[in-house]
Amino acid sequence: MKGKLYLIPTTLGDFETIASTMPAYNLEIIHGISDFIVENIRTARRFISKTNHPVAIDEMNFFEIGKHAVVELLGEFLGPLEWGRDMGLMSEAGTPCIADPGSLIVNMAHERKLDIVPLVGPNSVILALMASGFNGQNFVFHGYLPVAKNALKRKIKEIENQVYKNDQTQIFIETPFRNEKLLNALITNCNPVSRLCVAVNLTLSGQRVISLPVSNWKYTRLDILKKPAVFLLYK
Repeated sequence: MKGKLYLIPTTLGDFETIASTMPAYNLEIIHGISDFIVENIRTARRFISKTNHPVAIDEMNFFEIGKHAVVELLGEFLGPLEWGRDMGLMSEAGTPCIADPGSLIVNMAHERKLDIVPLVGPNSVILALMASGFNGQNFVFHGYLPVAKNALKRKIKEIENQVYKNDQTQIFIETPFRNEKLLNALITNCNPVSRLCVAVNLTLSGQRVISLPVSNWKYTRLDILKKPAVFLLYK
């Protein structure tokens, strides 16, 4: 019998929130696994250690799918599953396969007809949508917007048009050190009456979720520099 691939959510930044964000069932699953496919080995080892895993961390096997992973070799990571051992797939933060490369592994597992089991846990995109007050029945997640100024301006205009054309919430994120640049670009390029929500430090200390017309953001102070944030645009 082949093993199961468990998609294991992690905390959104502070491992001290494990007790408040991780169901007990998740910890039971984690404690029964010693083979993990992860986005970042160092972060994964720290997270697993915080769960008080009964197996010594140095006795576990970690397969990393970071930025420099060779796609053609990723299939080899599934070896333990073929041998009958359960494995865990983890993102660096939050839910696997959402804005991280884990979907490559899951697709390969499907091709091999392996069992895939998603576990419940924190997802910043869904939490932000829940708290925004925006349309939760029709929305799209763009991931990261372009970095170059002109390309970013065009993309902002494009997704804002989708808000009004399709009655659709637009959701996107940015690398934390560029959060303020993105916020300023939204204030500059969006319709003043469009509504912008910024959700920062979700599930963490200092959590804030603010939804306001774009025109009001010029007078709103929110510390988002180098902090995990989700941006949402709606009418």
